[in-house]
Amino acid sequence: MRRRHLLSLLPGALAAPSLVAAQGGAQAGYPARPVRVIVPFPPGGTTDFIARLVSARLTTAFGQTFVVENRAGAGGTVGSDLVAKSQPDGQTLIVSNIASFGVAPAVYRNLPYNSVTDFAHVALMAEIPSVLAVNVSSPIRSLADFITAAKARPGLNVGSPGNGTSSHTKQAILQRSAGIETTHVPYRGSGPMMNDVAGGSLESMITTLVEAGRNERFRLLAVTADARVPGWPDLPTFKELGYPDLVASTWFGLSAAAGTPPAIVNRLNTEVLAALATPEITAKLIETGATPRRMTAPEYSAFVEAEVRRWAGVVQAAGISID
Repeated sequence: MRRRHLLSLLPGALAAPSLVAAQGGAQAGYPARPVRVIVPFPPGGTTDFIARLVSARLTTAFGQTFVVENRAGAGGTVGSDLVAKSQPDGQTLIVSNIASFGVAPAVYRNLPYNSVTDFAHVALMAEIPSVLAVNVSSPIRSLADFITAAKARPGLNVGSPGNGTSSHTKQAILQRSAGIETTHVPYRGSGPMMNDVAGGSLESMITTLVEAGRNERFRLLAVTADARVPGWPDLPTFKELGYPDLVASTWFGLSAAAGTPPAIVNRLNTEVLAALATPEITAKLIETGATPRRMTAPEYSAFVEAEVRRWAGVVQAAGISID
């Protein structure tokens, strides 16, 4: 039901002449065939939702199909590595995200790619806050209840979409800030995790507002936004409840392999920004709690680099390590 709902919302002047011609030709003939848009998580989650929403618009803009392909595993790093090692022709793209691009470099000692140097970052698409949620029938009715329960029974289960994801990191921050001990339960994506919370076999989870916000099977306890989110006026923020360290949005962008011709990167950026500016896509994102973002390719590249630095500090302070 949730998935159906989400889908329904559904350098130039100094370059050698031959290089300029090659880049111009690449732009003129791009894309030569259907473009793969790799989602490094299972179908049905936030990353998948945003990918399909924007890909449909890109299909219309380019006159060539942008095909969403789910390649899940290892907190999004499997699909990300696939694109890092792909041909730099713009025919294979990745929905870059906070988990596999921002947090992963800090938690995986042997990450097989570099989030900054192995990609040509195209555009930031959206930012979404996360929520701590429980089953609607749970006796836990507030963040204070959750913390009381965790102190009374150390090891209370908290699910995340996977090891090394931003949800995993936020759980560690909550533990440190609230002085509690919880048990991290990683899943291969948010879909199976949400099913277990809905079914009562998992006590709680940290996931995006897009995924849990309109699902009546869940009770939302607190959101990681800086201020209350329009559409959820009764949902308190962690910040107002005394946990300012838990102000963090989950972000999603589009990237290609390093070496992709600038002409292709810039064309993709232009069309992604045009898609995000349409009233239809803007409304669908805002309805789910997401904020559309518009950046140039250089701005998004700088953003990713800054996020890598930021989460390295957070992860070190939280003591998170995957391997």
